[in-house]
Amino acid sequence: MALAVLPEMPSSEILLILSGAIAGGFINGLAGFGTALFALGFFLGVLPPAQAVALVLLLAIATGLQGLWVVRGAMFDNPKRLMRFLLPALVGIPIGVQSLAYVDVPTLKIVVAGFLIIYGGFFTFRRNLPRIDRPTPLVDGVVGFLGGVLGGLASLSGALPTMWCSMRSWPKSETRGVLQPFNLCVLGVSACLLAIRGEYTAQTLYFALIAVPVAIVSAQVGIIAYQRVPDALFQRLLIALCFVSGIVLMIREFS
Repeated sequence: MALAVLPEMPSSEILLILSGAIAGGFINGLAGFGTALFALGFFLGVLPPAQAVALVLLLAIATGLQGLWVVRGAMFDNPKRLMRFLLPALVGIPIGVQSLAYVDVPTLKIVVAGFLIIYGGFFTFRRNLPRIDRPTPLVDGVVGFLGGVLGGLASLSGALPTMWCSMRSWPKSETRGVLQPFNLCVLGVSACLLAIRGEYTAQTLYFALIAVPVAIVSAQVGIIAYQRVPDALFQRLLIALCFVSGIVLMIREFS
């Protein structure tokens, strides 16, 4: 398939792709997750659902690699913590993919959006944030597994881990040292599964040539903002993003 045979794309479609790349790239650079939640709505105005998700995954991987370099120290300082999330997630991904034939995905997204809105809304406007200091390896593993299932089922790998990590008293580098590689690995596996299914068409790759460079630049802006955010403010930012992500997801499912 040669990209040269594609017809000229309308400027409105190019604008939607660029808008999604800017929004998804910036949020990934800032928080280490959320590319799909903030970019997919733009891409669905141009591409069929499967191809829109395939494009989002490329953006998430490209921008996630940048963020991964920023938090590399936190990853290697506590690799066991990361593995408690990631290894169960790798088990959960194929379960989520296989469940696509049996689960009502739109209903599942609405339920997850509801949890994000309730949790994020409650703690966004609360003075005292949740704070869990004790080790919780069992809960970490369960959250990681469910994140993997949701990633394979509905591209929502970051929802539950973000909610859980925002309740921990970890510094922002340690929080992101879990979220960034977790999401990158889950979305990378999902991208491979979509590639096997042939979802990366010539049109998708054409838009990727436009979107990926823009998302990389936008992610750099987000990373600069992340580096200037204090630890306490970063925790509040994650909670607020849960709230906003829930609203975005709910609007998308009912629109």
